[in-house]
Amino acid sequence: MKQVAFALIFIMSITFSLNAQHKKEHHKKPNFTKEQRTNIAIKKMTLSLGLSEKQQNQIKPLLMAQMASKEAAMAKRKKAKEENKKPTTDEIYAMQIKRLDNMILMKSKMKNILDKEQFEKFEKHQKRRHLMAKKKIGKKKMKMKHRNNSGKL
Repeated sequence: MKQVAFALIFIMSITFSLNAQHKKEHHKKPNFTKEQRTNIAIKKMTLSLGLSEKQQNQIKPLLMAQMASKEAAMAKRKKAKEENKKPTTDEIYAMQIKRLDNMILMKSKMKNILDKEQFEKFEKHQKRRHLMAKKKIGKKKMKMKHRNNSGKL
């Protein structure tokens, strides 16, 4: 009886460790450079919007600048997190205003580059991405809530 219980525990521990390793490897994202990410984004936009070579060349610097500002913001948040600093309400407000201003600027520049049909597709895609991001954030909040509540048992 002891041997059967030991064998079951041993098999279960191996199964759990293999699953954990598999999940870690599965979710590993490639670490692309800014240039590579920009090229991928332009290729995707070309496929979905039918961009011309001229439009691709006009959009590339916009995307490069956008990715650079995102990286800078992420580095700033990471540094603040390491220092256990939480932004004040005014800082959060300023960040949101800056982000929205950048979105408005990007939208106006894209409107100048794309033709009417392409811009409509671009707008639909942006709305879809925004909705998907909201759903993803909602799922993350639910997971965190579930984790916090399950620890209180």
